[in-house]
Amino acid sequence: MEISGLLSAIVIGVVIGVLGRLVVPGRQRIGILWTILIGIVAALIGSVIAHATGVDDTNGVDWIEWLIQIGLAALGVAGLDRAKSR
Repeated sequence: MEISGLLSAIVIGVVIGVLGRLVVPGRQRIGILWTILIGIVAALIGSVIAHATGVDDTNGVDWIEWLIQIGLAALGVAGLDRAKSR
């Protein structure tokens, strides 16, 4: 992976993290840095899953890949929020 790919993964991860946080209902007790980190990890893992299933390369916007990434981010945000509430 080149540096431009890594930088774009970070930027996309920030967006994915915020969207994942918006999907989770209620107030989350985690900071924005945790949200960004969860988004970056969710974007990278979601890209791997999309590539493995063959839905990562379409002629237009890769909506299925985005949905996978946002879903993973929402799970990560909800899981961390639940862990921090204990």
